Amino acid sequence: MRPRRACSRGKGPARSRRQNGIPNSEWFVTQGGDGFFSAVDPVDPNIAYAEAQHGVLVRYDRKSGERLYIQPQEGKGEAGLRWNWDSPIVISPHAHTRLYFAANKLFRSDDRGSSWKAISGDLTRQIDRNKLKVMGRVWSIDSVAKNASTSFYGNIVSLSESPKQENLLYVGTDDGLVQVSEDAGGAWRKIETFPGVPEMTYVSSLKASQHDAATVYAAFDNHKNGDFKPYLLKSADRGKTWTSIAGDLPARGTVNSFAEDHVDPNLLFAGTEFGLYFTTDGGKTWIRLKGGLPTIPVKDMVVQKGENDLVLASFGRGFFVLDDYSPLRMAKADALAKDAVLFPVKKAIAYMEEFPIGERNKGFLGETYYLAPNPPFGATFTYYLKDSLKTKKKQRQEAEKKLVKDKQDIPYPTWDQVRAEEAEEDPTVLVTVTDAQGNVVRKLTAPTASGIHRLSWDLRFPAPTPPEEGGDDDEEGGGGPTGPIVVPGTYTVALSTRVDGKESPLAEPQTFTVESVSMASVPAADRPALLAFQQKTARLQRAVAGASELVGEAKSEVTAIKKALLATPKSTGALADQASAIEATLRELAVRLDGDRVLAGRNEPTPPSISGRVGGIVETQWTTSSAPTQTSLDAYRIAGEEFTEVLAKLKQTVEHDLVDLRAKAESAGAPWTPGRVPVWTME
Repeated sequence: MRPRRACSRGKGPARSRRQNGIPNSEWFVTQGGDGFFSAVDPVDPNIAYAEAQHGVLVRYDRKSGERLYIQPQEGKGEAGLRWNWDSPIVISPHAHTRLYFAANKLFRSDDRGSSWKAISGDLTRQIDRNKLKVMGRVWSIDSVAKNASTSFYGNIVSLSESPKQENLLYVGTDDGLVQVSEDAGGAWRKIETFPGVPEMTYVSSLKASQHDAATVYAAFDNHKNGDFKPYLLKSADRGKTWTSIAGDLPARGTVNSFAEDHVDPNLLFAGTEFGLYFTTDGGKTWIRLKGGLPTIPVKDMVVQKGENDLVLASFGRGFFVLDDYSPLRMAKADALAKDAVLFPVKKAIAYMEEFPIGERNKGFLGETYYLAPNPPFGATFTYYLKDSLKTKKKQRQEAEKKLVKDKQDIPYPTWDQVRAEEAEEDPTVLVTVTDAQGNVVRKLTAPTASGIHRLSWDLRFPAPTPPEEGGDDDEEGGGGPTGPIVVPGTYTVALSTRVDGKESPLAEPQTFTVESVSMASVPAADRPALLAFQQKTARLQRAVAGASELVGEAKSEVTAIKKALLATPKSTGALADQASAIEATLRELAVRLDGDRVLAGRNEPTPPSISGRVGGIVETQWTTSSAPTQTSLDAYRIAGEEFTEVLAKLKQTVEHDLVDLRAKAESAGAPWTPGRVPVWTME
């Protein structure tokens, strides 16, 4: 789950191209007040309908920033309307300009709220709230804050039109009624009692099914009477009869909100007072969905059908996004009985992430700068493990716990068993991505615990160099080294396990596509050629980085040998001169590879080093979809020519000169130094 922060009534993206995430500046406020229902025109997303307390409704135009107040008004001589604090509004699924908005009556507009018509009378029980008992008795009109900052009582609080049948309407009231009209409000059928639900229980959610015109779902909230039971019902005959689908939802956890999957009618979601649950069998069994979601009241939810995202609104004026929940459609009993399942992979979108504030994350803007996380970049893989992968030690410890519970003796392992446990590597789940030709593009490791897991591949080849120990993950461009991004096309992901040193396939592979959405003004005309240049640069970077490390290791070894020779009686001046000559060669190679630190340390201009030229190409080319510049092409040519000379000299120094120095130091009886194999005999 990805957290979001909500404003009064606002609108904003669930993903941005920024590596940093989504800042408040990408959101805009559509209406003031507390958090309420909003509705966005599905055809023109610039039009949004938002409200404030007691039905103060506006039509907000994103293009102009204008707010037009469109709340229905009482007619001449009519009694005041009883609006809820959070009055329900829906856009008809059959006409995007048709709105339904409810007080104690239901209103309809066919012109985006410019005019309204009441299509019902009062649909509530019409109870005088001042005669209701609160805390066991009716209170005086002079009681402190009597009726202040509360909803009027006796109003419509939930509303739905059947997506399958136009003009089939359902409303739910705060005093426990569900009213049904099958003719756009011409006639209403009242339902007053529901099996297992206390009378006059608040109808917290009503949802007409997307799959069947006769099906409707209702959730009830009785917490104001100290009753936190989950009431969730289904009707298959337009509200005439009802059955509970609360199943095994926790006994304490009011159902505040509800959603139905638009593909699988048996995949349902329930937002409760203490978290989110889903069912794949129509409500018989429920499973809690966590994924980083805290234990909070889930007050509203909606499915973004295009992306298969589930968006939740919490009571804390924030909301959370579960990206691409479609794998849950397969999370049925038969699938979960398998040892492992790799779910289908959604199309991955490739683009170059932006760094608008110059650094990763919050840069230098401080903790007062709010950023909501983006979905993970790249391809997201979802898989299921029936059982955790366990080492021999873990298996033994679990067996011992059972014996302790049964009050039995614990068998002591043999020392060979203990040694085997100590030598065993941890089990690993391996994720292998291959291209259309079967070439391995990337290998990743994944969690080994039982359950459903997700991980994302950043659509890049592996980095040609290892991450620097203690490196700064906040450097511009990314957290550590990366490889070039892959070209668009078809890829396959496979799961395997590595247990006790043996790799075994796990679950069926899945094929997916990578699609580019480059926004470059001057994109590369030949993407495969761009990748080919990036890959050969990566190979050069790998070799240069290795050579640099080797020079450093050789310098350390020569330094140790020089110190050892000072304590060696048989050492000669010629041997010390040989060591110094090798040391001088290594210093020269280090300057050519990594630059002149003598000049750089004194803030003097320095000639480009080989690694500097290669690093400049990587920094430029790894973050663009444009063709290589001539500067980059020249830098590659020059770095390659210089490195060819350096590598030849390094091979001579390490494979011949240093080997000879080691042998002579050993013959002279010098104290052992790293890199030398000691010579010893029994005689």
